[in-house]
Amino acid sequence: MFEPHTPQRKDRALEKALTNKIIDDYFEHSESWLRAILRMCIFSLAHLDEQPVFMVECPNQAVAKRLSRKTYPFRGIIYFLTDNLYIDDRSLFCYQEEEGNWRCFDTSTNSWTTLSNPSKPTASTDG
Repeated sequence: MFEPHTPQRKDRALEKALTNKIIDDYFEHSESWLRAILRMCIFSLAHLDEQPVFMVECPNQAVAKRLSRKTYPFRGIIYFLTDNLYIDDRSLFCYQEEEGNWRCFDTSTNSWTTLSNPSKPTASTDG
């Protein structure tokens, strides 16, 4: 999702295929509207504050805001992906702003945060 760890957008076919596989397996019993907007997103695992975080890269602010109101289906997805019972179920729903920063809804604080690079634990929270 963020440089330098993320390949160029045009080279993200594998990530998109894996995202679609997760949607098919994990969200198969969810509402069809949720599956439809998730197919516009890309899922990834990242680290923030030295903890693993499930990140949903959304194509725009509207999708990120809609998903931020529907966080329940995402609880436990890190366990689903890693089989680790001891990991927090923290998720971020992010979209890229024009100036290159990312706005993310953080389920651990239930607030919006601006991130410039999630591999560094710096973020400004503005509830």
